[in-house]
Amino acid sequence: MQKIYFRLQISQQQYLQYYQGTASAVQVIAENSQKIQFPAIRIRPFLTHSGIHGRFCLTIGEDNHFINLEKLSA
Repeated sequence: MQKIYFRLQISQQQYLQYYQGTASAVQVIAENSQKIQFPAIRIRPFLTHSGIHGRFCLTIGEDNHFINLEKLSA
């Protein structure tokens, strides 16, 4: 397993693009400078009235398949 740490700052307006299907994937630059892309549906549980903000940990398996996404801090 691999753990990848990154920050997200997505306003509620920006998230609407993901929710409405205009954008299907989120692309971020991890703290180790690695470019990561994952399905936008994975961040839906973290949506608040102000959007999605904070530091996250993405856990992926050896085959690069999603295992878990956890919010660490605001």
